Amino acid sequence: MSEIMMVVTLVSIWLSLLMSIITLSGATSFWLKHSQIRADVLPLKRYPMITLVVPAHNEEIVIAQTAKAILELNYPQDKVELLLYADNCSDDTLKEMHKLIAQPRYFGRNAKIINRHGTGGKAGVLNDALKIAHGEYIGVYDADAIPERNALYFLVQKALEDPERYVAVFGRNKTRNAQQNFLTRCINQEIVVTQRIQHCGIWHMFKIGRIPGTNFIIQTSFVKSIGGWRNGALTEDTDISFKIMQQNRLIALAYNSEAFQQEPETVHDYYFQRLRWAKGNYQVVIHNFKHLFDRSNWRVKLETFYYSCTFFWFNAAIVLSDVIFFANVVTLLLRLVVPSLTVPFTFGESNILIAQLLLFNWLLMINLYVLQISIAMSSQFGQATTSQLWLALASYFTYSQLFIVVSVHAVISVTLDAILHRNGNVWVKTKRFDD
Repeated sequence: MSEIMMVVTLVSIWLSLLMSIITLSGATSFWLKHSQIRADVLPLKRYPMITLVVPAHNEEIVIAQTAKAILELNYPQDKVELLLYADNCSDDTLKEMHKLIAQPRYFGRNAKIINRHGTGGKAGVLNDALKIAHGEYIGVYDADAIPERNALYFLVQKALEDPERYVAVFGRNKTRNAQQNFLTRCINQEIVVTQRIQHCGIWHMFKIGRIPGTNFIIQTSFVKSIGGWRNGALTEDTDISFKIMQQNRLIALAYNSEAFQQEPETVHDYYFQRLRWAKGNYQVVIHNFKHLFDRSNWRVKLETFYYSCTFFWFNAAIVLSDVIFFANVVTLLLRLVVPSLTVPFTFGESNILIAQLLLFNWLLMINLYVLQISIAMSSQFGQATTSQLWLALASYFTYSQLFIVVSVHAVISVTLDAILHRNGNVWVKTKRFDD
């Protein structure tokens, strides 16, 4: 049995590495193709009306900066409707919204402030906005996500390339407080890899896009046709991404559209933010798992398979790998006192082979981890530095290992939610900081 566990674990991790290499190859091809393309901001053939929604729950520290950046986007002012939602706030978020909109420079702008006391979390806010939106597209910016001046322009530009297929378009997000401490530097590397490797690679190879929580637009009529967002969803973005693919439509990538978001600066805030994301993704995977066996289109099947492997199979393999490693190390130490003890995980009578395989496996994982970060940073001006390389090595043995703990916690929590019939969609507020 122990030998079977080791074989399954090693093969699983190697398959995970293979999937990562395929994605990395796609991203490399994408950036080689697009790095020479100049991003000119030329007049669009038309400027559709856009309703931009900003859900804000106790965001008094950051809401003014974000709203100001949205009001100054490079897009015709008469084609932007801004809906600012103070969602069940107990601080001065509403006051900060009114103070900004009252400035003379924004007089006459199509901006509305809503003091909301409803339920459903962020998805509930978006569904409320859907009822009153006048735009052809609805765009979403989180309260901490400051869009670059041309962010909306590039989203619309991409949408107009093929309006029938591109019902949604998403941009990239960057960390605006990356240099705050070791944690934010690690988060920045993770986000750069996610945005510039995973998203770009998957879109380039399979035309599969994934709506992020911020910096995206979606056709208003389409959202209405699928019943809007699922109230209370912990990851409403992943949930609606699957709905879009099930309708044989595409979520297009506008790689030049950027927004700068604030990331957690403490381990506590980071842990509970990622726990919410992990639980939400597990819920979405479980909900969509049936599509692996029905008549859903191939993109839905591929995405379901990808999420299932990432969040269940490969995570379980990594946990088993750690169990094997620590069990053998502890036994070897105990054998100094009790020589009769048998090493639990080994091939045959010698532990040399399993040690060699595990060492080879870990070297592959470390090299691929650093390679992903290096290529991602190389595609972004000013990020490919020696310090980033050392940070990548340090984060592999510290920051990235924390995700294993988060994943295990999320699985246990989702399981207990189902068994005990408790509400698992509890939103833990991420603390904001002054820039």
